[in-house]
Amino acid sequence: MKYKIVLLLLVTAIAFSPTKTSAFTEKDRLLQQIEIIEREILVIQDLIRNFTLRQKTSVTHIAIDLSDQTILSEVNADQTYPIASITKLMSSIVAIENIPQDREIVLTQKMLRPQGGSPVLFPGLKVTMNDLVKASLIQSTNDASEALSFFMGRGSFVALMNQKAKEIGMNNTIFYDAHGLNPANKSTAQDLAKMISYIHEHHPELLTITRNNDFWLPDPRGRLLKFQNTNNFYPLSSFIGGKTGFLPQARQTLASVFNINGKPTAIIILNSNNRQADLFSILRKVSK
Repeated sequence: MKYKIVLLLLVTAIAFSPTKTSAFTEKDRLLQQIEIIEREILVIQDLIRNFTLRQKTSVTHIAIDLSDQTILSEVNADQTYPIASITKLMSSIVAIENIPQDREIVLTQKMLRPQGGSPVLFPGLKVTMNDLVKASLIQSTNDASEALSFFMGRGSFVALMNQKAKEIGMNNTIFYDAHGLNPANKSTAQDLAKMISYIHEHHPELLTITRNNDFWLPDPRGRLLKFQNTNNFYPLSSFIGGKTGFLPQARQTLASVFNINGKPTAIIILNSNNRQADLFSILRKVSK
């Protein structure tokens, strides 16, 4: 199976039209375009470099054909690890199932405390629930997830995350926050496969969001700023969607769905030193 990298992204990165303001000149927009293209080139170069590596599929993982739930590959799939920002998939499920999509949330300073925020999210800004979900999943913005949890009450929101995990059958999973900065947020590859399968069946729009690299919001000066997709798999044509994560305690993590031989396949990777190389190794194995 061939995994094509869509170089046309370099062209489409230019095709945006941020609002014109006196503080944002033509030169500023041109420099922003160049920065975006340079970032896209780095993403593609990184994918190519890791695609050429030939690692063994010894990392903790599971690959499941979602069309019939056949396990295609697994290593230590029942072992519990911190999951980092994969947490945001569950917080997004809870958000879209409990908050109206167009409901506006006024951001406060308390919501913006977590590390890994965005300068585009600032106190007093009105943001819809849907845009906060996009910020959370695309750029892995921690304060976007925190804002969603504050809207419903942080304790109640996290309780709903744990309740949903039990409903899905994730019996070895626990959440303590909505964004994944707490290393006590733990799960197994088996459990995360159940979550990604639930998303694929009931909320495929979340997977679509994770392939988006063209999401913008206005910053305090009125110009538009781009949310950069952090999963780095979005250029791959076989990538249906998913979320990456990183913490020193969790190392690199991934919960994703790929199209393999025409079938949706869940691939979960935990405790990885190089999730891109590990993913390509797993893809080679299960596509045979």
